Amino acid sequence: MPDLEGVIAHVHAAFDPLPYPGDAFLQGSHEGCEPFEECGAFVGSTDWRALEPEFLDGHYSALSFFSEAGFRFFLPAYLVADAREQLMTADPVFHLTHGLTDEQHEERVGDRTFVRRWGRHSLVNPRRYGASTWWDHAQRRLGVFTREEAGAIVTYLRHAAERAEMPQECERITRALDAYWLERARAAPTAADLQRQLDEEAAFHAALRAKYGGGA
Repeated sequence: MPDLEGVIAHVHAAFDPLPYPGDAFLQGSHEGCEPFEECGAFVGSTDWRALEPEFLDGHYSALSFFSEAGFRFFLPAYLVADAREQLMTADPVFHLTHGLTDEQHEERVGDRTFVRRWGRHSLVNPRRYGASTWWDHAQRRLGVFTREEAGAIVTYLRHAAERAEMPQECERITRALDAYWLERARAAPTAADLQRQLDEEAAFHAALRAKYGGGA
């Protein structure tokens, strides 16, 4: 298991090459004014390494409102700050484990005991999202990470599990690693795969422009 500086170095090696997605592509949620306010605070922050832990803590809810591109770009700032134990409120572990495994507890209300379930097989909100489960949501959200980035997340999560204060938190991280992250780090498309497709698309459109005189 890498030490603290090894964890941080792994995060930087995986995420440093990632380009800023652009001011217009940071916000994913448009439910009310909070997503605009929280994601708007990151507009123009083209270097995630320059963000202070106090700023990240002050905008902990942005992790829920970012677009996939915004989440991918700014997550490493939270990972590094959390690995250094500099965060008081922001909880990147939650955003990397929620929806990947099933959990439940019993709750007594009056003379009836309810089994409250959440996680992988639980529906998000049937009125709005039909049969979509939290697993479906997590796969869409977390599928943005390349093999190299997922590998760095695995290293971070293992470090987080080692320093978890509650056994339940350690178990939740371990189950999320087994359910999703270890396979993602083994078989996800690589950064080279992404670049190859971008290059092929650019070559295709260049050929179209050459053939049709710049109209494509």
